[in-house]
Amino acid sequence: MTDLYLGLTGLLAGVFGSRPRYFPQSGPDREIQSIFREAPIEVTAADGQILRIDAPTWRVARNLAPELRRGDMITVPDGRSYRVTVVHSTGSPSADAFLVAELHLITGG
Repeated sequence: MTDLYLGLTGLLAGVFGSRPRYFPQSGPDREIQSIFREAPIEVTAADGQILRIDAPTWRVARNLAPELRRGDMITVPDGRSYRVTVVHSTGSPSADAFLVAELHLITGG
């Protein structure tokens, strides 16, 4: 059943995303094709509940940033930098399912 969803995350990120630079707390920084949004979003949390997020968010495929955690940083293409405050798993069984990070602006804007 998970094969049905495999690759969907990459397709969505490719169509609706950009390439923010990801700065994990350990390991090399890198650009990742992903989706950054400032408008509020609703996601289905791992427990199946609908979660509204009013903070800026970054959706990234779990297989592209498996180490994503609170305190990591991203810089979006226009130069603004954000710190990750919370990471949500969407609960999808797919290996490339999205992780959704809530962000806090630290520079720019």
